[in-house]
Amino acid sequence: MAGQHFRAGVVAVVERGDGTVLAFERADAPGQWQLPQGGLLAGEEPADGAWRELGEETGLGPEQVGLDREYDEWVAYEWPRRLWVERGGDIRVGQTQRWFFFQPLDDTVVAVPDGEEFVDSRWVTSEWLIAQVWGFRRAAYERVLGGRP
Repeated sequence: MAGQHFRAGVVAVVERGDGTVLAFERADAPGQWQLPQGGLLAGEEPADGAWRELGEETGLGPEQVGLDREYDEWVAYEWPRRLWVERGGDIRVGQTQRWFFFQPLDDTVVAVPDGEEFVDSRWVTSEWLIAQVWGFRRAAYERVLGGRP
Protein backbone atom coordinates (compact mmCIF):
# COMPACT_ATOMS: atom_id res chain seq x y z
CA MET A 1 0.00 0.00 0.00
CA ALA A 2 1.28 3.46 -0.88
CA GLY A 3 2.25 5.89 1.85
CA GLN A 4 1.34 9.55 1.96
CA HIS A 5 3.89 12.26 2.38
CA PHE A 6 4.60 15.95 1.96
CA ARG A 7 7.11 17.34 -0.50
CA ALA A 8 9.92 19.33 1.16
CA GLY A 9 10.31 22.82 -0.22
CA VAL A 10 11.11 26.47 0.38
CA VAL A 11 9.44 29.86 0.07
CA ALA A 12 11.30 33.11 -0.65
CA VAL A 13 9.85 36.34 0.75
CA VAL A 14 11.40 39.58 -0.51
CA GLU A 15 10.37 42.22 2.02
CA ARG A 16 11.06 45.95 2.10
CA GLY A 17 11.58 47.97 5.26
CA ASP A 18 8.00 49.28 5.02
CA GLY A 19 6.69 45.71 5.39
CA THR A 20 5.55 45.27 1.79
CA VAL A 21 6.44 42.02 0.05
CA LEU A 22 7.16 41.22 -3.58
CA ALA A 23 4.27 39.12 -4.93
CA PHE A 24 4.10 37.30 -8.26
CA GLU A 25 1.15 36.51 -10.52
CA ARG A 26 0.97 32.90 -11.66
CA ALA A 27 1.25 32.28 -15.42
CA ASP A 28 -1.20 29.37 -15.29
CA ALA A 29 -3.83 31.14 -13.15
CA PRO A 30 -4.28 34.84 -13.92
CA GLY A 31 -5.31 36.74 -10.79
CA GLN A 32 -3.64 34.25 -8.45
CA TRP A 33 -0.61 35.71 -6.69
CA GLN A 34 1.99 34.03 -4.52
CA LEU A 35 5.61 34.04 -3.42
CA PRO A 36 8.46 32.23 -5.19
CA GLN A 37 8.61 28.66 -3.96
CA GLY A 38 9.68 25.20 -4.99
CA GLY A 39 10.83 21.77 -3.95
CA LEU A 40 14.25 20.98 -2.58
CA LEU A 41 16.62 18.97 -4.72
CA ALA A 42 18.12 15.78 -3.27
CA GLY A 43 20.73 16.75 -0.68
CA GLU A 44 20.06 20.49 -1.05
CA GLU A 45 20.12 22.67 2.06
CA PRO A 46 16.94 24.75 2.47
CA ALA A 47 18.74 28.13 2.31
CA ASP A 48 20.46 27.07 -0.92
CA GLY A 49 17.10 25.98 -2.33
CA ALA A 50 15.58 29.36 -1.44
CA TRP A 51 18.36 31.18 -3.30
CA ARG A 52 17.97 28.83 -6.29
CA GLU A 53 14.19 29.22 -6.51
CA LEU A 54 14.41 32.99 -6.08
CA GLY A 55 16.93 33.26 -8.91
CA GLU A 56 15.13 30.87 -11.27
CA GLU A 57 11.68 32.40 -10.85
CA THR A 58 12.46 36.12 -10.36
CA GLY A 59 16.00 36.79 -11.59
CA LEU A 60 16.97 38.11 -8.14
CA GLY A 61 20.26 37.11 -6.58
CA PRO A 62 22.89 38.28 -4.07
CA GLU A 63 23.54 41.41 -6.15
CA GLN A 64 19.95 42.59 -5.52
CA VAL A 65 18.87 41.04 -2.21
CA GLY A 66 20.36 39.76 1.02
CA LEU A 67 19.14 36.88 3.16
CA ASP A 68 17.75 38.41 6.34
CA ARG A 69 16.21 35.56 8.33
CA GLU A 70 14.45 32.20 8.27
CA TYR A 71 11.07 31.38 9.77
CA ASP A 72 11.85 29.09 12.70
CA GLU A 73 9.74 26.05 11.79
CA TRP A 74 8.50 23.98 8.87
CA VAL A 75 5.06 25.01 7.61
CA ALA A 76 2.88 22.34 6.00
CA TYR A 77 -0.28 22.42 3.93
CA GLU A 78 -2.30 19.87 1.97
CA TRP A 79 -3.09 20.14 -1.71
CA PRO A 80 -6.62 19.57 -2.99
CA ARG A 81 -7.03 15.87 -3.86
CA ARG A 82 -6.93 16.65 -7.61
CA LEU A 83 -3.31 17.81 -7.18
CA TRP A 84 -2.04 14.74 -5.33
CA VAL A 85 0.87 13.13 -7.17
CA GLU A 86 2.07 9.52 -7.10
CA ARG A 87 5.85 9.10 -6.98
CA GLY A 88 7.63 5.81 -6.45
CA GLY A 89 4.62 4.13 -4.87
CA ASP A 90 3.95 7.01 -2.47
CA ILE A 91 1.36 9.72 -2.82
CA ARG A 92 2.40 13.32 -2.26
CA VAL A 93 -0.50 15.09 -0.58
CA GLY A 94 1.03 18.50 0.06
CA GLN A 95 4.13 20.44 0.93
CA THR A 96 6.12 21.27 4.00
CA GLN A 97 8.25 24.35 3.57
CA ARG A 98 10.94 26.50 5.13
CA TRP A 99 10.32 30.23 4.63
CA PHE A 100 13.24 32.60 4.02
CA PHE A 101 13.08 36.40 4.18
CA PHE A 102 15.25 38.51 1.88
CA GLN A 103 15.69 42.28 1.88
CA PRO A 104 16.42 44.39 -1.20
CA LEU A 105 19.88 45.93 -1.09
CA ASP A 106 18.48 49.18 -2.50
CA ASP A 107 15.25 50.74 -3.77
CA THR A 108 16.01 49.99 -7.42
CA VAL A 109 15.44 46.23 -7.17
CA VAL A 110 13.39 44.98 -10.09
CA ALA A 111 12.25 41.37 -10.36
CA VAL A 112 12.02 39.73 -13.76
CA PRO A 113 9.32 37.04 -13.63
CA ASP A 114 10.43 33.90 -15.46
CA GLY A 115 7.40 33.86 -17.82
CA GLU A 116 6.85 30.17 -17.12
CA GLU A 117 5.63 30.20 -13.54
CA PHE A 118 5.15 33.95 -13.09
CA VAL A 119 4.15 36.74 -15.49
CA ASP A 120 3.99 39.83 -13.28
CA SER A 121 5.20 41.18 -9.95
CA ARG A 122 4.26 43.97 -7.58
CA TRP A 123 4.93 45.20 -4.06
CA VAL A 124 1.91 44.49 -1.84
CA THR A 125 0.89 44.29 1.78
CA SER A 126 0.88 40.89 3.42
CA GLU A 127 -2.89 41.15 3.90
CA TRP A 128 -3.44 41.73 0.18
CA LEU A 129 -1.26 38.75 -0.73
CA ILE A 130 -2.98 36.46 1.79
CA ALA A 131 -6.32 37.36 0.20
CA GLN A 132 -5.01 36.61 -3.34
CA VAL A 133 -3.19 33.31 -2.77
CA TRP A 134 -4.92 30.03 -3.62
CA GLY A 135 -7.20 28.99 -0.78
CA PHE A 136 -5.34 25.79 0.04
CA ARG A 137 -2.17 27.85 0.70
CA ARG A 138 -3.88 30.62 2.66
CA ALA A 139 -3.45 29.16 6.17
CA ALA A 140 0.32 28.79 5.62
CA TYR A 141 0.59 32.38 4.40
CA GLU A 142 -1.48 33.61 7.35
CA ARG A 143 0.70 31.67 9.77
CA VAL A 144 3.95 33.17 8.50
CA LEU A 145 2.86 36.59 7.23
CA GLY A 146 -0.22 37.25 9.36
CA GLY A 147 -0.16 40.23 11.64
CA ARG A 148 2.46 41.99 9.52
CA PRO A 149 1.88 45.54 8.21
